[in-house]
Amino acid sequence: MILSISAVLLFGAASALAVKTKSAGAGAAVVLFLFGFFSAGTGAYEPIHNLVQASADALANLAN
Repeated sequence: MILSISAVLLFGAASALAVKTKSAGAGAAVVLFLFGFFSAGTGAYEPIHNLVQASADALANLAN
């Protein structure tokens, strides 16, 4: 079974959690940056999207 979740939805939920818990660490900063990035669709979309996709593929391949 394959589950597909939108990156904007995933990072939006993580951003809401980070704001609600008042997290101020580096992880929260990355989550908030990625949420803003994916929701805005800036000119840097392609390189950052490729990095996130490669990371997701690498994590998926670790399970195999």
